[in-house]
Amino acid sequence: MANAATETAVPHKENFAALLEESLGDTVRLEGTVLRGTVIAIEGDSALVDVGLKSEGRVALKEFAKTGEGTELKPGDEVEVYLERMENKNGEAVLSREKARREEAWVQLEKAFEKNERVSGVIFGRVKGGFTVDLSGAVAFLPGSQVDIRPVRDVSPLMGSPQPFQILKMDRSRGNIVVSRRAVLEETRAEQRSELVANLKEGQVLTGVVKNITDYGAFVDLGGVDGLLHVTDISWKRINHPTDALSIGQQVQVQVIRFNPETQRISLGMKQLEADPWEGVAAKYPVDARFTGRVTNITDYGAFVELEAGIEGLVHVSEMSWTKKNIHPGKIVSTSQEVEVMVLDVDEQKRRISLGLKQCLGNPWDDFLEKYTAGSELEGEIKNITEFGLFVGLPGDIDGMVHLSDLDWSRSGEEAVKDYAKGDVVKVKVLDVDVDKERISLGIKQLTEDPFGQAAETLKKGAVVTGTVHHVLDNGIEVQVGDGVLGFIRKAELSRDRSEQRPDRFAVGEKVDARVISIDKKTRKVTLSIKQREIQEEKQAMAEYGSSDSGASLGDILGAAFSRAAKEKETQEDASETGTEKKAKKKAEKKVDESADETAEKEEKKAKKKAEKKADESADETAEKEEKKAKAAKKKPAKAAKKSPKEPEESDAGDTPEAGDDTAE
Repeated sequence: MANAATETAVPHKENFAALLEESLGDTVRLEGTVLRGTVIAIEGDSALVDVGLKSEGRVALKEFAKTGEGTELKPGDEVEVYLERMENKNGEAVLSREKARREEAWVQLEKAFEKNERVSGVIFGRVKGGFTVDLSGAVAFLPGSQVDIRPVRDVSPLMGSPQPFQILKMDRSRGNIVVSRRAVLEETRAEQRSELVANLKEGQVLTGVVKNITDYGAFVDLGGVDGLLHVTDISWKRINHPTDALSIGQQVQVQVIRFNPETQRISLGMKQLEADPWEGVAAKYPVDARFTGRVTNITDYGAFVELEAGIEGLVHVSEMSWTKKNIHPGKIVSTSQEVEVMVLDVDEQKRRISLGLKQCLGNPWDDFLEKYTAGSELEGEIKNITEFGLFVGLPGDIDGMVHLSDLDWSRSGEEAVKDYAKGDVVKVKVLDVDVDKERISLGIKQLTEDPFGQAAETLKKGAVVTGTVHHVLDNGIEVQVGDGVLGFIRKAELSRDRSEQRPDRFAVGEKVDARVISIDKKTRKVTLSIKQREIQEEKQAMAEYGSSDSGASLGDILGAAFSRAAKEKETQEDASETGTEKKAKKKAEKKVDESADETAEKEEKKAKKKAEKKADESADETAEKEEKKAKAAKKKPAKAAKKSPKEPEESDAGDTPEAGDDTAE
């Protein structure tokens, strides 16, 4: 009996262990699953939920609230919760409504991912590299590059509102979901684009939203396709930057200007919807009419002036001021300044109006000409010195030029300009005023009389003048004849004798007498000749006192001429001269006698040389004749001896006188 009882007891123990293991195994399998339970009570910020286990579990009320909504939970409501553990340290089941919702969402999301369907979610947070999205309980990651087609700086308008998303990647084991809003927009955009492009035509008027603004224009979203609105097509008036007329998100009405179906590029315009202000502009703004405008833009080459909305004209830098040259327009006018301008030219086809600013002001060149005519004298300050003259400041803020050739009568311009410095006040004479070319010619030397002109009146062609050697050159000498008058004697005209035609035999300061050959008032040149003077004096002496053929030498003739001229001069001046004057006269006569003696000696030397030359030539001729006769005499006796032996004695005796005659000859 005891053995039977023992055997019976063992199976009972085995059955209990099996039952306990079976019971506990089922319980363990419940962990990590979603269970349906009932809300028993609301205690504080948590709800007590019975899911059919040994103990109830607590779930925070905030887990029952949907994103952006409040919690509406009361006892008796049935809810689904996620069982994390059978019990905690307090003996309560660990439940989670959020994880239960996530599990539900994962199931739906997996189905949508498999079918490549869109899901709805709400962007509720920002993380590194992107944003967090609530997909009906499941939290997904939205990369920053997948928010929109174009980069978005501010995502605040998108947060908190339901948005469509496309699931790019899912990993349930890691709880990782990656979604994209850009993929949905591109797909929608492609559909809208194809529909819009199919019906798009040039000249069509559409309504769009400004999506992006650049320096050269704005991109307008036409509903699935973007078009470029260039800055020049925004308005007829000048716009420096698109932001002056547009802003992002602004709704605008535009016209399709150009459309390329191949590249699908769309050019839009806003000003084309308005009336063209350039129509009939030539009638509204006639040439030479004056108008008031506002300076809208300043460049290096001029300033733009707005005459009315959409119509601007250019004031070139050369038309801004009469006197301010080579200056930036910004130093004459400023932006937004009201100015009076004159219309110079209108080109309606090219949409150009040329304006002038200085034409509305007085012309200082005309004003100067009214006050100072040619020949007027005035003073001015030297503003600048250049290689070709002086610039002198004149009334009216204008400049006149004194050319180098108008600085001094006698000196060269390069030499005379050294006497002047910038800032000096000089007196000038107005020579000419050219209003068209805006030039005023001035002169300094014209303030005094031309010394050459005065001297040229006293000088006569053919007259003999006395001058002083001013400069010795290789090709001649310069001689100062009068005050400020220089004459030039060429090398060939320095003397009648070629051996004396050397400039180096003259010294600076030496007195010379020369004959005036020519006077050129235009070039201010006087040509002199010593050679012509000598020839003239010789002719006069030969005509008055005889010729060299009569036996008198040229020196004698010239000497007599000089002495006679001196005596006549002395006789004429004796009565009127004082003692001092007579002494001076005697010295002068002595110099004249000395020069006459020198001239006579030179002439005598020349005559002697000629005589000696002739004597030598005649002596040579006589000697040749004697030699010929001697040879002929020797030949005659030889011929006679051949004919007869007696004849030689007779011939010798008879020929002796002849020989003697020849010898005597």
